[in-house]
Amino acid sequence: MSPSAGLVLAPTNTMPNHSDSVIRNNICLKLTEARVRTLLLVSSLSEDDLHRQHDALMSPILWDLGHIMHFEELWLTRNVSGPIEFSEMPGMYNPFEHPRATRAALPLPTLANVITTAAEIRSDVLETLQHAEFRIDHPLLADAFVYNMVLQHEYQHNETILQTLQLKLGSPYAPPRISAQPRAGKASFDRMIRINNGEYPIGTDDRSHAYDNERPRHTIRSAAFEIDAAPVTNSAYAKFIADNGYGRKELWSEAGIAWLTDSGAASPKYWQRGDEGWNARTMDYSGPLAPTDPVCHVCYYEADAFARWAGKRLPTEYEWEIAASWNPETNRAQRFPWGDAEPNRLLANIDQLGFSTAPTGAFEQNVSPLGCYGMIGDVWEWTSSNFNGYPGFVAFPYPEYSETFFGSEYKVLRGGSWATRAGAIRNTFRNWDYPIRRQIFSGFRCARDV
Repeated sequence: MSPSAGLVLAPTNTMPNHSDSVIRNNICLKLTEARVRTLLLVSSLSEDDLHRQHDALMSPILWDLGHIMHFEELWLTRNVSGPIEFSEMPGMYNPFEHPRATRAALPLPTLANVITTAAEIRSDVLETLQHAEFRIDHPLLADAFVYNMVLQHEYQHNETILQTLQLKLGSPYAPPRISAQPRAGKASFDRMIRINNGEYPIGTDDRSHAYDNERPRHTIRSAAFEIDAAPVTNSAYAKFIADNGYGRKELWSEAGIAWLTDSGAASPKYWQRGDEGWNARTMDYSGPLAPTDPVCHVCYYEADAFARWAGKRLPTEYEWEIAASWNPETNRAQRFPWGDAEPNRLLANIDQLGFSTAPTGAFEQNVSPLGCYGMIGDVWEWTSSNFNGYPGFVAFPYPEYSETFFGSEYKVLRGGSWATRAGAIRNTFRNWDYPIRRQIFSGFRCARDV
């Protein structure tokens, strides 16, 4: 348990855009939709699948479900009006009390019990919501921030659950496919986009949805650079392997060589050699590699070695954000590559219901003003940046969300994946993970100096 003694409540002056009753109704609809999606993802699983720890890197799925419910209870019934009691609920579902590798030993309840408890918590949440006043002088309630935070928390755990299900032991997970990804891309995207030197805005001052590590908005000066028009594809990565990319130590950093030695990796996770070339598995589908799909399930060290092999490097997270957001015609940064319209499954390959990557260029509107494709969705993209706070960073509403993880241990990833829910991604969103991680839906694009 992490007490809230160090928790900071930052003031906000942002006025709500709608009446409180409209905001309440919108929140209610979103909370309902989020829970329907969560339960849909686990609807076909047995109790054994739900209780089992499929990998030491991941929690048992029942722990994730319980954590989602109790995080909601804490922030939307106990903390919502203050004073803030805890940043994580004490007990079985506290991630700091119980690291992932130990959670299978916990006395986890059945799915039926979790659903019953969740319904009781939700009833209390909706009752509290009816009396909520979204005042500009209340940091948690202004712009409904605390409700958006809890919604994003559930969205993000949906992706975590899908990472676990991709790792699932025994028979592969058969997802409830409701839509299929398009299987036809457009022209080749094997080119780079030049971005001129200049001053560019990074981050945001939004306090309705953005996390503390995305703030404050600030300006950086960037040298000119080039960045790939699209993520590195399966076919491009296969050429790296064919050229003995995993065996040429000059392509790998010292830490990368150590990872290679420990892991024994010789291809992306879930790739296997078949009689006629590479095959790959996504959930319950196994088949020939889709050549124009972005490569997925590679760690930072693999991305870094490929970039060196290609005579390039990984972009910084600032370069990535400039390429995704900057519109030279309007002289401002957009919230998404296509503009400020909220993401959906027509604009980008996000939101799980197809359960796979898509060919580069399949989503024609998913292009930034500078000409970079696929910067939202398909795969999280590794950057060369360590995860640190921006100048003027203030922890909000609790230090353990971001500040605890600042430092050189973690690398920043940008852009979301096919498994990312639409409400949990934007150009300024910063994900982070250990550079050795491959169970995440991660790929990359390259950059180079000019």
